[in-house]
Amino acid sequence: MTRIAANGIQLEYDESGPKNGVPLLFINGFGTQMTGWPDEFFQALADARMRVVRFDNRDVGLSQKWDGQIPKKDAPPPYTLDDMAADAAGLLDALGIASAHIAGCSMGGMIAQLVALNHPEKARSLISVFSTTSDRSLPPSSPEAQAALMTAPASNDRESVVAHSLKGRRAYASTRWPFDETRLGAMVGRNYDRAFYPEGTKRQWAAIVAAPARTERLKSLALPTLVLHGSVDTLIRPEAGRHTASVIAGSEYHEIEGWGHDMPLGAIAEVCGYIVDFVKRVEASSSPAARSTAPGTTSLSGSRS
Repeated sequence: MTRIAANGIQLEYDESGPKNGVPLLFINGFGTQMTGWPDEFFQALADARMRVVRFDNRDVGLSQKWDGQIPKKDAPPPYTLDDMAADAAGLLDALGIASAHIAGCSMGGMIAQLVALNHPEKARSLISVFSTTSDRSLPPSSPEAQAALMTAPASNDRESVVAHSLKGRRAYASTRWPFDETRLGAMVGRNYDRAFYPEGTKRQWAAIVAAPARTERLKSLALPTLVLHGSVDTLIRPEAGRHTASVIAGSEYHEIEGWGHDMPLGAIAEVCGYIVDFVKRVEASSSPAARSTAPGTTSLSGSRS
């Protein structure tokens, strides 16, 4: 992992897979570091010959912080989701990647949608993972999931933060796979040690709340799109995934039974299988010029798990 200047700020990023692989940019969700999903997920994509780029969004992890800029009611937020989309596009520029498949989960899916809309030259496709158009007509989170997202731990010591995170994660966890408290607790602890910075989540939340719905803009999006959602997601309901797919013409939608708002190890093969299959089809249908970022760019190998 290393820092790089992108869009006028400093972003911490990481790459896996071959340098000449098919590029895929993955954008994490609200308050989540790039280490917040299991390494096995990214390795599965890298094993399929993708050049997988992930990064810490601004105000989280080891990327640049907006210290002291506290959001105020009825005032513009310190930054917007459009600014965060510009960060993602800027990272690709900084890495010399002309275009990539743009994937994002939850808030990261919102940002990925804005990369596709605001920076169309950077997007080979859009992969929206348990995310939303932010349309106000969509059903809200369950009370338990909302509380998990919005309440703070009893204190900011490591033990309290880990316990609070595990309690919250149970509120929107998958039901098809066991809740692995030991593995998740270890991951939350590592992320705490890496960069515990709750102030940044307040500004990210302000950016989410201030963002207008993207429904009408997405209706004009002419880009291969894959939408993945879980049938038991209580944080961003499956209706949001169905709505996203319904407003983007020609999009592909898969609702995974028993999947919540998380990434258990048992879900990786199925989720990555959909992504790899989709990217392979997009690459195969595009022109050689669109598929290449540099001489010697490889094609994807392997089949869906």
